[in-house]
Amino acid sequence: MAVPNYQSLMLPVLKALADGRELSISEVRARVAASVGLTVDDMREMLPSGRQSLFVNRVAWEVAYLGHSGLAENVRRANSNH
Repeated sequence: MAVPNYQSLMLPVLKALADGRELSISEVRARVAASVGLTVDDMREMLPSGRQSLFVNRVAWEVAYLGHSGLAENVRRANSNH
């Protein structure tokens, strides 16, 4: 299976966040990958730049879009000094 496009990832990301628990982005990615049936090889597919995996990039953008729309909240950043 190929990595789903942004529109197809929206519902799986929302479902991953639905229980209201604070999750790390890696936990969100794990839940989404399991829900859409991605394999390890699927998740290793790289962007054309070769700097990041397509899956990591798409989930990050999805979480950002949901945050901007008020449907998700970034409550803290890892390794914060605050």
